[in-house]
Amino acid sequence: MHWVRAVLAIGLASAAFCADEPPGIEVNALSSDGSIEYLESTLMVSDPAGVMVQYGDATVIARQVKLNRETSVVEAEGNVRLQRGAEVWTGQTLRYDFASRQIQASDFRTGRSPYFAAGHGLGSDLTNKVHTATNGFVTTDDFAEPGYRVRAKSLTFKPGEYIEARGATLYVGKVPVMYLPRYRRNLNRESNHWYALPGYRSLYGAYLLTTYNWSIATNAAASLHLDYRTERGVAGGPDVEYDLGRAGDGRLSAYYAHDEDAGVGELSEPIPADRWRVGFSHSAFVHTNLSVKAAVNAESDPYFRHDFLENEYRKDIMPKSFVEVDRQWSNFSLDLVAQPQINDHLQTVERLPDLKLTGLRQQLGISPFYYESESSLAYMRHREGDFAPATNYAALRGDTYHQLLLPWNFFGWLNVMPRAGGRYTYYGAEHDTLLDQDSQDRWVFNTGAEVSTKMSRLWRNARSRVFDVSGLRHIVEPSVNYVYVPTPTSRPLDLPQFDYEWPGLEMMPIEYPDYNSIDAIDSQNVLRFGLRNRLQTKRRDRVENLLHWALFMDWRLRPRADQETFGDLYSDIDFTPRTWLVLNSELRYDINTTSWRMANHTVTLRPNDVWQWKVGHRYLSEIPGFGPNSGNNLVLSSLHFRLNEDWSFRTSQHFEARTGTMQEQYYTVFRDFRSWTGALTLRLRDRTETLRQKEDWTVAFQVSLKAFPRSSTPQSRDDPIYLLGY
Repeated sequence: MHWVRAVLAIGLASAAFCADEPPGIEVNALSSDGSIEYLESTLMVSDPAGVMVQYGDATVIARQVKLNRETSVVEAEGNVRLQRGAEVWTGQTLRYDFASRQIQASDFRTGRSPYFAAGHGLGSDLTNKVHTATNGFVTTDDFAEPGYRVRAKSLTFKPGEYIEARGATLYVGKVPVMYLPRYRRNLNRESNHWYALPGYRSLYGAYLLTTYNWSIATNAAASLHLDYRTERGVAGGPDVEYDLGRAGDGRLSAYYAHDEDAGVGELSEPIPADRWRVGFSHSAFVHTNLSVKAAVNAESDPYFRHDFLENEYRKDIMPKSFVEVDRQWSNFSLDLVAQPQINDHLQTVERLPDLKLTGLRQQLGISPFYYESESSLAYMRHREGDFAPATNYAALRGDTYHQLLLPWNFFGWLNVMPRAGGRYTYYGAEHDTLLDQDSQDRWVFNTGAEVSTKMSRLWRNARSRVFDVSGLRHIVEPSVNYVYVPTPTSRPLDLPQFDYEWPGLEMMPIEYPDYNSIDAIDSQNVLRFGLRNRLQTKRRDRVENLLHWALFMDWRLRPRADQETFGDLYSDIDFTPRTWLVLNSELRYDINTTSWRMANHTVTLRPNDVWQWKVGHRYLSEIPGFGPNSGNNLVLSSLHFRLNEDWSFRTSQHFEARTGTMQEQYYTVFRDFRSWTGALTLRLRDRTETLRQKEDWTVAFQVSLKAFPRSSTPQSRDDPIYLLGY
């Protein structure tokens, strides 16, 4: 049974005994069986259910209390509990002075998560505002008999600040493990502690990843890494996080490795032995309408994060470095972005700088018209990186776009939004390229209209136990969006491409200013049909989507040479027949070739806290111009199962059906050691998925105190690479 609880919730069974007590002090019995005795200056109250004495933020509960009405001192006996703010003290006897806040107890227990303590001879030092005790212990194990503890000859408690033990010995069970002359733990910030993760990877050899977590101040913390890999050498560096209040918060990280087996890259280029990465990010809201963001990501070579920081690499293959200042007004915003090329090996579009003024959609006076605009001025440089420097180019670009809209509503249900806009773009003389070009300008006109409506029907008495339905509402939102753009005065092939279209799996916007590939603008004469369906029901006293289905397709009335008459059909479905069962489907179908371009399906089952399973299939056809390996036909599975209170396991697989290859497999066994948690993980990867085309397997063992977990269980379930340490 837990012996410390930070929250006290007790229902009072009777009113205060007497109104003659010292001002502000209330004495209450917790049942109708209590007894009261008045002496000359003392009030004695007893109740088998407990007596509560309250004054300010302090509350004393015990079976019997004796209150001195002149000195405001209470003496309590029998299951005594004193709660003062976030502090909780328990024992069989306790003396407490409400006025001076002095505590005395023969035996006590106390706690403020994640630290708990017990001892003898508790007293208060009013001069230094601390509590002292003898022959006590400190632990993070919230049990009557902790699995481990730090026993000490003396304990000092500074409320809300620290616990300090002197002449201490660390015990695991009843076995002494380590002598600690002085042991101190902060209560107002996370205390310093070590963390170590051992493992073996076939590409590294045996490795030990160690981290010292240093709580510098209440608003700053650091993690100091020192790692060793038998086949790659020593590596390490600091991670610092800080919070400067209104000045902003950020993170600075650095990692260096002297790689004893760096090898060569994809193009057989040698990789340097001295390898490093430096990252910095900062964001600040200077005022409610003024924000600043900055990021710097520098690395020695394009393979460093792939080799040593795989988790970062998977999140962002090409990290950017930039400074952005944003100023907001009610109808306008001004953005200044500077984006240099920090890493010569990465393709970058430099903005040195890019200043943009945005006019948010706003009504023009009392007229029915609305206006929106975007204007920017930037010096742009396109840098391909080390692999294709001959294709670099740069130019000054000034761009301004303005659009008028006229929203109408007919019959109370039909929305019509005609619009017309124009764009002018100036390109300065192009340089840094094999073929310099003179300055040029481009004019673009656009018009169109969007027609939409929204219909719904309600079935209040609809019921289904199978689909967990209690009432049903169907919402249908059909729409047609027409966009007409005549041929611009300059086509994309005649212009430097800084902001250009990049092949993606989702539909590109067709109307301005949502379409922001400024340099790729070309003629358009297209209708986009959309249909959204939502089935909603009431679950757990709130409205939830049972089904959400969105369909979109483009009909190009006058297709360009690089377009077909009909665009792909897009379908996006989220189906939740039960709160614990979710089905997702994303489809992209090429009507012209009658073939699937993309299919992404997942089924997630979370019926209880014992097991959960997610299985999916991802299909992507080859992307033109990206080679035969640009597509995939991938089957994914992730299963987590809790065998009992102590044991659970997780397994996940990625199987590529095109080649019959099991690309990646994870197997993890979790063990709850009460005070600690442990995880043993095995990962297997196919050699075709590694840069060196070598066998790649990893085994790692992670142990951490529950009070200071390295990573949460949901995080390790969703991304098990955290369990491997890189």
